Amino acid sequence: MSAVTAVLHALSITGSMTWEITWALILGFLLSAVVQAVVRKSTVSGLMGDDRPRTLAVSALLGTASSSCSYAAVALARSLFRKGADFTAAMAFEIASTNLVVELGVLLVLLMGWQFTLAEFIGGPAMIVLLALLFRLFLHTRLLDRARAQADRGLAGSMEGHAAMDMSVSGQGPFWRRLLSREGVTATAHVFAMEWAAIWKDLAGGLLVAGAIAAWVPDSFWQALFLDSHPLAARFWGPLVGPLVAMASFVCSIGNVPLAVVLWKGGISFGGVVSFIFADLLILPILNIYRKYYGVRMALFLLGTFYAAMVLAGYTVELLFGALGIIPDHTAASVPMGGVRWNYTTWLNLVFLLLAALLTVRFVRTGGLAMLRMMGGAPADARDHEQHR
Repeated sequence: MSAVTAVLHALSITGSMTWEITWALILGFLLSAVVQAVVRKSTVSGLMGDDRPRTLAVSALLGTASSSCSYAAVALARSLFRKGADFTAAMAFEIASTNLVVELGVLLVLLMGWQFTLAEFIGGPAMIVLLALLFRLFLHTRLLDRARAQADRGLAGSMEGHAAMDMSVSGQGPFWRRLLSREGVTATAHVFAMEWAAIWKDLAGGLLVAGAIAAWVPDSFWQALFLDSHPLAARFWGPLVGPLVAMASFVCSIGNVPLAVVLWKGGISFGGVVSFIFADLLILPILNIYRKYYGVRMALFLLGTFYAAMVLAGYTVELLFGALGIIPDHTAASVPMGGVRWNYTTWLNLVFLLLAALLTVRFVRTGGLAMLRMMGGAPADARDHEQHR
């Protein structure tokens, strides 16, 4: 196979995967935008003042409602910490806003099956509980004080402007009345477009990496790496190696789901897939942002505790789903390669692409281009975005 043919083959797989998931992504981001359009970020930090179980549960729910790309979630968690939120609660919020969100669940169902979506929404809370326990055991006041002092320096990371924007509709009234009002439609369009603008690079990168790996890396390599011929060892090894693969891939947020499909087809364990997806918050660029936000020692502390919680959450899911007998069969796994055909996927894509175009037009006509220029931003510029009426 020539180099040109190999590249075209990889791109064709990327294109097929993209076409297969387009409508699901638009639906997931739309549902997320609807929630964010009526939930104000300014009310969040006051509900996250300690690390009690109830507070952590509320923080996770708020994070789920404040769906973000990984970079924006990390920036928003630092912002909440500076405003008085408990550090553990801020980390619970961060985990939930990238790993317990609608768009991720929809994508997992479509590409991998309902078992993976269920595993994500069980493993995510398990990871938060495990992380809280690790923080209780090992996070000392001195390290936390140093991290707070570093956070208050306000060093810029990534997506600071996006994290600072509050695009929700103001005012009171029933949910549907606020959502369907002129301001509510505008807020939905703003959140929808800005989330796409924040995530498209990671998503495109994940699809390109997944296409290249699916085309160029034989399954035998992954089967050897994941100890596929030794089922018991594979179940132990998968959650340990999953986050390491994610860290090396540099792909975060929902962009790592296409690669998760390739890894699952290659033989990684069920728990390994879950720990791999959780590790979007440990890729090397984000570790560098932790260093800027909280200092070197806290960045290393987060690396160790996050990794341990991800691994243990992977084992939890592996054991639970294995006991229930609902782990899907590896042999049924496949990477979409069918291309564009006139089937239900094509019709759904056309409908949702039209809807996305309408929301984008609304976004542009109501000050959206100015918002895009503010996405990078800086912590000192953090302020609620003023809705364009």
